[in-house]
Formats: sequence, structure tokens, C-alpha cells
Amino acid sequence: MAEDKPLAPGLYLVATPIGNLEDITLRALRVLRQADQIACEDTRQTQKLLNHFEIKTPTVSYHLFNEASRAEELIAKLKAGARIAVVSDAGPPGIADPGAHNAAAAISAGIAVYPIPGANAALAALVASGLAIETFSFHGFLPSKAGARRSLLEALPRALATHVFYETPHRILDALADVAATFGPSQPVVVARELTKLHEEFLRGTVAEVLGTLTARASVRGEMVLILSLTEAAPEQQTATIKQAVDALMNSEGLSEKDALKRVARERGIGKSEAYRELQRGHSRKS
Repeated sequence: MAEDKPLAPGLYLVATPIGNLEDITLRALRVLRQADQIACEDTRQTQKLLNHFEIKTPTVSYHLFNEASRAEELIAKLKAGARIAVVSDAGPPGIADPGAHNAAAAISAGIAVYPIPGANAALAALVASGLAIETFSFHGFLPSKAGARRSLLEALPRALATHVFYETPHRILDALADVAATFGPSQPVVVARELTKLHEEFLRGTVAEVLGTLTARASVRGEMVLILSLTEAAPEQQTATIKQAVDALMNSEGLSEKDALKRVARERGIGKSEAYRELQRGHSRKS
């Protein structure tokens, strides 16, 4: 029986449920029971999981603010032959959560590191998104400041790639507005909310449609995954001059010249400075 198999010394990176407790794996339960200690992003949150499955293993906090100092303490125990499990509040540790620092430190110290797979919000949302997923990139949380968020979106490669982000309920409307400003209101997006929980919801459609749906609600709740799939600009779009393309966006979508120029530059794979110079030449030719 696997339950009777002793746990080897080392560091165990254990994925925990992202909402539904049924998503814990049998292997994860065995590791959590047999570990000498569990390092938790939030001991109170992890204790709910441990209590549910009647696991008595001692816990210690391991979060963003004590990650470096706690790692030294844990590595010392691991060198002495301890078996330590690391968990985040939800999903695999290290994915937009603490854990990667400890894994790197353990590897540098020659300590065995064991991944214990399980639920992950980004992958769960991706496979049910309906978007192209042959090639995708995960970016973690979008920046909280508007300027940094716009810059990141503008820098995303368009070559048939799907991009996955985590987002918070109090920033999702601003994030969707920035997606619309960067890629246009018809950009397809998916917002996955409350994954694996009672009120799980997928909002699929253009960014304008999804933004409208969420804006109409009295409140927006739950952690979210935002997914958008970008494509290269159509060849016929490249035949228009920069000025013609900018004017078309300003007329059809009401964008400012600055935002329209950013979009055109991105769609054509050129720098904003180059696009601006070409736009100025277009103005000169017209005059």
C-alpha cells in the first residue's frame, strides 16, 4: 500500500485544491500526513484543509515577507534529513505564490525536491476557455498600476499565442478596459471566475461584451483568470499606410491618435518610434 510506504527525506512541493476540496490527490494527502513539517503561505488557511482530512502534521508560516529567512531554517532541517512539505493557499506553490525560492535553495544544497502535482487555476481555465491552447504563455498577475499594465499588454507577442493572467476582482474592470484600448473592443477574451467552486463561471466573448457584463453587476467577486488569444495582423492590413490605419481606428473605434498609433505599431510588429515617424511623414505628405 502506498500509505505504508515511508516518505523519503527531501522537500515536497504539494499542490492543494483551488476551491473544491475533492481536488486533493491521494499522493498529496499521504505526503502531508507523513511529512515532519508543512511550510504554509497562510497557516490558518492550510489548517482548514488539514482539519478536513484529519491531518495532524505541524505547520510553520512561509510567505512573501519571510521567504528568505525561513528558507535558511528549512534548508538546515532538510540537510539533517527532514521531510518538509511546502504548500500555498491554493494550487502549486511557486506559481504566483511563495515556494520557488525554497526549491532553488534546496537544489543548490543538493537536497531532493519532489513536485506533487494537482489543481492549478491557470490550466483549469485554459483547457475550458475554448481558445487556441497549442501555444500559450502564463504571466501571473497583471501589474496593478495602469501604465505598467498597458506597457505589458502592448509588449505581448501576437504570433498566434494565447496569454494567461491572474487578476483580482477590484482590478478586473480596469484590466479589461486596457485590453480593449490596446487590442480593440472585438478582441476575444475569457474570464474564468471562482474556478471549481459553487459559483464557477466562464465569461466568453469580445472584451467589450465581457466588460459590459461585469460592469453591469453591482459587485464583482472571486479570484479570476483572464485569457486572451492574439493573432498576427491580416496581410491586407499591412497595405495601408500608418496614417491610413491610424485614421481608420480613430474613426471606427473612437481611439485617440496615441492609442491608435500604439495598436497599429503592435499589429505591424514595429516600434512605436518608427510608427510615429511614419505617421509624421504621412501628415507632411497630406499638407
